[in-house]
Amino acid sequence: MPDSAGPRPPAYLVIESLAAGYGKLPVITGVNVGVGLGEIVAVLGPNGAGKSTLLKTIVGVLTPLAGRVAVNGVDVTGQGTNRLVRLGVGYVPQVNDVFESLTVQENLDMGGYLLQDAARRGRRDEVADTFPALSRVMSRRASVLSGGERKMLGIARALMAEPKVLLLDEPTANLSPELSAQLLGEHVVKLAHDGTAVLLVEQKAMIALQAADWGYLMVGGSVQMSAPSQEILDDPEMGRVFMGAGASRDMEVVMKEAPTASPGASFGDVVNDG
Repeated sequence: MPDSAGPRPPAYLVIESLAAGYGKLPVITGVNVGVGLGEIVAVLGPNGAGKSTLLKTIVGVLTPLAGRVAVNGVDVTGQGTNRLVRLGVGYVPQVNDVFESLTVQENLDMGGYLLQDAARRGRRDEVADTFPALSRVMSRRASVLSGGERKMLGIARALMAEPKVLLLDEPTANLSPELSAQLLGEHVVKLAHDGTAVLLVEQKAMIALQAADWGYLMVGGSVQMSAPSQEILDDPEMGRVFMGAGASRDMEVVMKEAPTASPGASFGDVVNDG
């Protein structure tokens, strides 16, 4: 999280009045979200709020019922992931984020399929520099990676295409609190510092807000709050949203005890693979 909120950058990814669901039954309605280059935006909310549905609609996995999605002024509403990749959008789903039967190197090469051979090799080296732990397991199949290594590989594969926008769906799922803080507070923050617009859907609200610049709080399929991350962290009613009435005191405890990554922790360590 930046030291001061300051003005937000112009929105590079724009979601306007978006509605979507399964069949004709809407799960999200009237959602407005913006993400600027170099900005981390967290979309938070309780289970069933529609967070993952939002990301799936942005990348065209689900067809929107209404609304608009634009990337750098180009309308991409309802278009597939291949089109979005060419426009500089990377997407890391919560599950099926790697090809398990392929090696780490083969996964990265699949992520850079649009690049020429020499450019792909160079980009692979750059991505490996971002996630040094992957350099040691390039020949290992993704199916035998630890939970932390899989998460790194899923993000690294998306980065091969040099996206300007990166969409992350629950990247800390099944990771320990310490490794979750390291993933978001170090790796994802570095991507934003390098100019990437990051839209993050995350269940671990406190850790996400500590890394993010801005937050959107979704409840019941719509955005109920849009504010700087620190403002959301300071809201005494946050506990009620995430844990039910009367839980605000518990949320304060979570906020005080939320760990920060220790310098000695390795994000490639074996974690809860759930």
